[in-house]
Amino acid sequence: MNIPDELYYTENHEWGKVEDGLMRVGITDYAQSELGDIVFVDLARKGTSVSKGDSLGTVESVKAVSEVYSPVDGEIVEVNEALENSPELVNHDCYEGAWMVVLKMDDPSQASKLMDSQSYEDYLKAEA
Repeated sequence: MNIPDELYYTENHEWGKVEDGLMRVGITDYAQSELGDIVFVDLARKGTSVSKGDSLGTVESVKAVSEVYSPVDGEIVEVNEALENSPELVNHDCYEGAWMVVLKMDDPSQASKLMDSQSYEDYLKAEA
């Protein structure tokens, strides 16, 4: 299981990477492996304001459809349009090429309330 140290994590298996007041968001390696082959990704539009826990879109696999939730409050300032034509990127490159949205965070301190890599690893072990 790949759990990069520099990212933040949620209990819903999203990751966030903080970059100058922005947070790049995607789903974790654990989430993509549990979902199986991703066949469709539907994301909210650029300019959408979201609160922590709001849906950023859905990921559809051969097994299920899952919501992707916002880890923080903010506004979507960028959407990964590559996923529209190549949803399988989520299975192959969930932390780099298959990020889903970039949020302009309303309150960057919210990131510190998310799990770090060790806490997320411990959370996965407790869930197993």
